[in-house]
This record gives sequence, C-alpha cells and structure tokens, in this order.
Amino acid sequence: MKSPHALLVAAIAAVSIIAFRPAAAADEPAVTPYRPSVSTPAALSAPGWLEIEAGVLRARGDGSARRDSIPYTLKLAFSDDWGIRFGGDGWVRQRDEDGNLISGSGDTSVVLKRRFSIDKEAAFGLEAGATIPTAKSGLGSGKSDYSINGIFSADIADYHTDLNVVTTRVGQAVPGVSRTQYLWAASLSRALTEHWGVVGEFSGTHQSGTDRTAQFLAAVSYNVSPALTLDAGLSRRLTSAGPRWTGFAGLTFLAAKIF
Repeated sequence: MKSPHALLVAAIAAVSIIAFRPAAAADEPAVTPYRPSVSTPAALSAPGWLEIEAGVLRARGDGSARRDSIPYTLKLAFSDDWGIRFGGDGWVRQRDEDGNLISGSGDTSVVLKRRFSIDKEAAFGLEAGATIPTAKSGLGSGKSDYSINGIFSADIADYHTDLNVVTTRVGQAVPGVSRTQYLWAASLSRALTEHWGVVGEFSGTHQSGTDRTAQFLAAVSYNVSPALTLDAGLSRRLTSAGPRWTGFAGLTFLAAKIF
C-alpha cells in the first residue's frame, strides 16, 4: 500500500505548490492535458518543460470484478513537432468475479510522437509506442506490446475534436484470438468559461476472436492556473464487454523547465 499513498501525497503536494505559488511569469506556457479522454491530441506539451499527469481510476466490471489504479504520464517535447512520453499505472488493485484480489505496480509504456501541422486550426499526429511488461503477474499483459496511433485534431468554431485510430501488435498470444487489436476514439470538447471545460467521447476496440468493446465518456476540467488543470468524469460501456462503468479524477501540471 505504500505506492498509492506515496503517489497521492505527491499529487496533493503538486496541487498545493502550483495553486498557491506566485503568479506565473509572462513567458511560462500553459499545460496541454491529454487526460482524461482515451484519445490524445496532435499537439505536444510546451517544448523543454516536463509536464506530468496523474490521477485515480476505478473500473467496475460484472459481478464483484473491479480494478482500481493510479495512472501517470510524464511528457517532454523537444520542439513543437517532436516529443516523448512515459506512462503506466503506478499502482493497481484488481479483483476478479470470483473475489480473488491482487495488487502491485502496472506495465510501463514509452511513446515517441510526431506532429504534422496543417494550419492554425488543424494538425495530424503520429505516435509509435511500446508497452513494457513491468507489472506484477496477473496485472499486465505479460509480454511487450507495440502500437501505432494515427491522430487528427482540429478546432471547429468553439469546439475542439481529436480523432485517433490505434493499431496494436499484442505480445501475449491467446489461442483463437488475433494478436492485432484496433482502437478508435473520437472526442469533442469546448471551454465553457475561462476556467471550466467539458469533453464527450466515444471509443472502442476490435480484435478478432474476442468481443468488441465500446464506451461513452463524459468529463469536466477546471483550469486552476495556466500551469495546473484538474479533471473528473465517468465512462459507461455500450456493449456487453469491458468495464460496466469507470470513474476517474486527476490533474495535469508543469513540473519543471528542463531546457
């Protein structure tokens, strides 16, 4: 239990430091949150700044099955068009339908990102990623997975949309199940006020040999300052596969200027 406690303390400390620090310098950039939606935007975080995302997530399945986790992401852009990020689950507690409980750290992912600008309102993006099996047995895939994500992002009047299509080569072979998984996600967001924003998203997966999944996600965000954004929301499945519902909350903040 030390891992989740340590991460929660770190998150609370980050909120306190950023929310109550002196006003940001005029040249300090704003955060570029990727959470809480499944899709990611074509935009990268501010070049040279370490940006951190962290949160808590609770997913409920059928019967007594549930999964609690503390996801995190560290983002660093080298320029407006190139960047890298690391992420995963700092801690996971999982219970199956039979009541068996297991907990520990989750898998770790690394993603290289390239942005292709179209104009001021639109851009394409391409991500190449790998998931490393660092999780305790039973909590992760058990093998390395590799993925490619195609992204299109655009501002349309007062709205912003992100469209993602992800192809993943699954490392763990299962008899009768394809090792290629496809994920799609389409989100639409907008700012309501200077501080408040909302997002809605449909997403799902397809993998031959197993049931398709689909879900709808709705969330709100609150910009405490340019350097800190909070979020919270829910998602609900639209098919018989996957978690029945998921609740989450988290934050995105500028941690430090690296270069």
